[in-house]
Amino acid sequence: MRRIMVSFVAVLAISGCGAGAAAPRPDARASGRPPGTSAQASGTPPATDARATATPGPTATVAGAGCEGSPVLQGEGFPEVKGVGEGVELWGLLFAETPLRHGAEIKIVWRMTGDGPLREVRATLPDGTRAKLAWGPEEHGGSSWHRPGQEWGTGFVFPRRGCWKVELTRDRGRGHAWLRVR
Repeated sequence: MRRIMVSFVAVLAISGCGAGAAAPRPDARASGRPPGTSAQASGTPPATDARATATPGPTATVAGAGCEGSPVLQGEGFPEVKGVGEGVELWGLLFAETPLRHGAEIKIVWRMTGDGPLREVRATLPDGTRAKLAWGPEEHGGSSWHRPGQEWGTGFVFPRRGCWKVELTRDRGRGHAWLRVR
């Protein structure tokens, strides 16, 4: 009898775990909003279901998109790259498909902890070749992208293929992320 009761409880627990996962989440690309953007940011009333308002995290690493240990993660919207830092946390939101295309202007929004303004942003290949910083860094006053730190937008043109190191420096703290460009 005890074995039957344990089996029944196990089946009930397993079927209950999948109940909330059956409802699909809206795709941020279809809505035109970056990941973590709520319906409230688009002018519609906020959802009452807590699952719909929670900020989803990236779900999988994009194969072949990162390099040198910088994972490119795919959530419900645009891909994100997680950088490494000295005394900071660094994230990049890529407004393009990965791997990135050389010769095209690529918008990247950065979130970085630390202190002070963003003093330097540069992208280089291991041989010293530099990407063109087409614009930025432009500080963003507010955002619906939920990562730690202050936010800046940049536009890069990577002149050739390769594994590019993008470095960001603030008064206190610096970080970098590697991006594969095809």
